[in-house]
Amino acid sequence: MTVSFECRTKSPLPAEQLFDRARSIDLHLDSQQKARERAIGGVTRGLIGEGQEVTWRAKHFGVPLTMTSRITSLDFPRSFTDEQVKGPFTSFRHVHEFSPTATGSIMMDRVEFSAPLGVLGRAVERLFLAGYLERLIRARGTFLAGSAADSL
Repeated sequence: MTVSFECRTKSPLPAEQLFDRARSIDLHLDSQQKARERAIGGVTRGLIGEGQEVTWRAKHFGVPLTMTSRITSLDFPRSFTDEQVKGPFTSFRHVHEFSPTATGSIMMDRVEFSAPLGVLGRAVERLFLAGYLERLIRARGTFLAGSAADSL
């Protein structure tokens, strides 16, 4: 069973700039300082591109986690998708979409994931993990979009 959610963030930045900010390894690290996230393999600096991978190490819930993600599609400046290829989830897919507006752009994050451990994993997904991940993605979106951003 898969859990999904969407986060929509308004930004004063043009879609092209927001697109590149969203695939910046350096800005991702800046946005995840609380979890002491580090890029330890693959693309560890700069902009990640289609077919490339990055391995992250972070602490969430006091537990050290390692996850490798690959950019499985990229259509500049409209969308890109990253998917877990190795890590703690049974599956994890994050679609990033960007639309220009009269005053900047909108970034839409669509996340789908499933946790391991069968029935226990499904309970954790619904009771705890989905809300935690949604807050994390919203905070990251606001950070990337700039100080004048609005999460909707």
